[in-house]
Amino acid sequence: MTILEMCQWLQDTSIGTQIRESVWTFPILEGTHLLMIAISVGTLLTMDLRLAGLLFKRQKVSEVTKAVMPISLFGFTVMFITGVFLFLSQAVKAYGSIYFKLKLFFLLLAGINALVFELTMRRTIHSWDADPVPPFRARLAGISGMILWAGVIAAGRTMAYNF
Repeated sequence: MTILEMCQWLQDTSIGTQIRESVWTFPILEGTHLLMIAISVGTLLTMDLRLAGLLFKRQKVSEVTKAVMPISLFGFTVMFITGVFLFLSQAVKAYGSIYFKLKLFFLLLAGINALVFELTMRRTIHSWDADPVPPFRARLAGISGMILWAGVIAAGRTMAYNF
């Protein structure tokens, strides 16, 4: 089975068909998806701006992280689930969309950026946690996160308007 055939099968499932053909389900899922993007990325933006040394310079990075990450993870989880359902409803169109592929690419890079930060910089946070301007690699992670999430959002919104 090719990827396109798998996408067609997913789209033709009862869930994909119901979402696509419902008057209310698709708009509710899409609206929820967009709200969760705002919550997840908005809170991540706060942390990335702190990592970049541009905001909340008097607060420890760990305090900002502790405050925003539970909200961000909740938003991301709901955003991911609604995104899967939205994909099921139009999997063939998504598969053929360059913007969908760009969205996934930026999402993958954002995940790698976060993972690299967690595996490298998080171990040394005690030595720079209260610094108004974090070390270069932490600033780079924050700036990269902002750019990559902007790419995810731009590609996703462009994709939605090109279906």
